[in-house]
Amino acid sequence: MLAGSKMGPTMLAARLQQSVTPNALRSYLAEFISTFFFVFAVLGSAMSSRKLMPGATSDPSSLVAVAIANAFALSSAVYIASNISGGHVNPAVTFGMAVGGHISVPTALFYWVSQMLAAVMASLLLKLTVVGQHVPTYTIAEEMTGFGASLLEGILTFALVYTVYAAADSRRGANIGPLAIGFIAGVGVLAAGPFSGGSMNPACAFGSAVTAGSFKNQAVYWVGPLIGAAVAVLLYDNVVFPSRSQDPVRESRRPELGFNYYYYYF
Repeated sequence: MLAGSKMGPTMLAARLQQSVTPNALRSYLAEFISTFFFVFAVLGSAMSSRKLMPGATSDPSSLVAVAIANAFALSSAVYIASNISGGHVNPAVTFGMAVGGHISVPTALFYWVSQMLAAVMASLLLKLTVVGQHVPTYTIAEEMTGFGASLLEGILTFALVYTVYAAADSRRGANIGPLAIGFIAGVGVLAAGPFSGGSMNPACAFGSAVTAGSFKNQAVYWVGPLIGAAVAVLLYDNVVFPSRSQDPVRESRRPELGFNYYYYYF
């Protein structure tokens, strides 16, 4: 009994120690830089649309422009951080990796801090530099309920995180993972932009909310995406591509799922 009682604190201390190694600290910095760039580009593109088109909220071309900015920015952000931190750029992705056991909980918490701090800094910088406009926040359309918007964001985040897992599959020859991840994010904005904003990223929604000083409906952009990410990870790991212990026959006929491309530090 005494040995068992000591095992928990010892394991926790070991995980905390692994979360503050030089490699881990570099990964947090990489997440900060990538998330900062992504949020700055996404919110900045919305502000640019407002500048060029005063009625941007009802102009379809504005939605396309923001969707393209999301796709390009996320592809680039994932690519520049993929070999250091895994290029999560999203607390929902990090949450999914923690649920799937690919990173430890302390490491995931440090990732969250880096991502949300980066989002707030990017939003504040936009507010300070573009003084003639307010930083846009994610809002729910009048015809949407909070539950419906959360469900929509959850479905889109499911697709995003599922794509992240598929992009890490070692059986794929040419590595176009960052492009695929960016494409699915752009599609999500096109599908949900007029209804819930198509955030799929709690950090992005949080950063803009902090700058605006309004957290109305903020739970929509956390609950739905986190649940969607967890479902995507559990489905991919346990049903679509089960582990060797769960399906030894199938596992022997296919290459191992290659998460080392994204998560080799942890």
